[in-house]
Amino acid sequence: MQLSSYLPLKPFKDKSDLLQVNCGLHSYDAELVVAKFYGALTFADLARMLINKVPITQNEDFNLMANELKIQKNKTLLVSNSIDFVTFEPTVTGLNKSILDATHPVRNFFRIEGFHDYDSQAQGQEHKVMKTALFIGSEGCQDTLISLYRPVTKQGDPRMWFRGLGKFAKAGDQVALIFAGEQLVLVNLSTLLLAENGNELTNLQELLPQDESVSNELFNKLRDIAKSGLIKATLKGSTAIGMAIEDALGIPPNSSKLPDYKGIELKSGRGGGSRTTLFAQVADWKISRLKSSAEILDTFGYQRGEDFKLYCTISAKKPNSQGLQFIYDEKNDCLIEFQNEFGDVAYWPADILRSRLLEKHKETFWIDAESIEIDGHEYFKLKSVTHTKNPMVNQLMPLIAEGTITMDHLIKRKGGNKPKISEKGPLFKMNKKDLSLLFPKPVKHCLESN
Repeated sequence: MQLSSYLPLKPFKDKSDLLQVNCGLHSYDAELVVAKFYGALTFADLARMLINKVPITQNEDFNLMANELKIQKNKTLLVSNSIDFVTFEPTVTGLNKSILDATHPVRNFFRIEGFHDYDSQAQGQEHKVMKTALFIGSEGCQDTLISLYRPVTKQGDPRMWFRGLGKFAKAGDQVALIFAGEQLVLVNLSTLLLAENGNELTNLQELLPQDESVSNELFNKLRDIAKSGLIKATLKGSTAIGMAIEDALGIPPNSSKLPDYKGIELKSGRGGGSRTTLFAQVADWKISRLKSSAEILDTFGYQRGEDFKLYCTISAKKPNSQGLQFIYDEKNDCLIEFQNEFGDVAYWPADILRSRLLEKHKETFWIDAESIEIDGHEYFKLKSVTHTKNPMVNQLMPLIAEGTITMDHLIKRKGGNKPKISEKGPLFKMNKKDLSLLFPKPVKHCLESN
């Protein structure tokens, strides 16, 4: 018997068909939402549960699950098409009073794009700025006006409003702000399912041609190195692969935070590992409660043999074994390392993190190599390189806030008569499979000979 033709499955199939019509989901995605709603991994698993008379229970809100899937697919598609964006969610109060807070991510986005600078805007209605924008939703495109201002009340918190927003979005919808050239575009990610070849993506952003001469030069050098055979490691440890490749390319050892090869960053790995380092960045000690890595180590570290260490991962999802976790303060656009009993530990202004990402990964070669041991020495065989450009800097803080990007503390005080503290981080990392959420359209090239 084919599982898809199993009669008791029909009501669930009907629900899937309804999702396709109402939410614009593809058949597979709609069936996946239905299956997960009833506690199954896949639609086929749901059918097996029915056949075996396994009790079926409903999980979280059905429409919420479908909507979250649609939003995630839309965000992934925007990033894959090199379209940078920030999002906001209208509130009931905001829609009723025609007032929206211009959050730090929105203000930063407007400033970077040269659209509007709230910092230089005076308070009061007489200093309000009016601009045009464009709604793109399930009912097509519509022109609108946007007002940007700082009220006289309170601290003059930056505000914005879009005429007709109440007809375009409801409270809780996720609305993306996008620039197509100088045109500000609003896309309701909760109501519109963007299509890879759909008209909605056409001309949202005109991409300027890039000079590929340096990247072609680097790729040809790496291909020649791969053809020449194995590269012998000159040292041991996690940095051995990177140092060996840089040595083969003729790059002298240095401690610079700048990209390695004529503006292109080199990230090398032995393969197999799931997490990769994006950049290292210490906290802003001037505004942090603890004023150095040493103070963080003394407060939260632990003894391991002769050494006193703090080797741990910090995530916004949940506290680690030391009770440390991240909190993103969107209002102040700041990342906070927090411990429930201790309170705030350290602060990273988000602008510093965005700057480090753009500084480090404007263009990157992610090199994958195989480690081979011969007569007690490690050698590397270059296998492939993945080329990325122009990270979506405005996706950095949302990815940290949802736990996709994490940070590693690597602080150690060595034992002995003269204890010395070393700090290899803090290293901001993400899973390799999630790189497409931050880097649009990565291109992978094989370096191995056919």
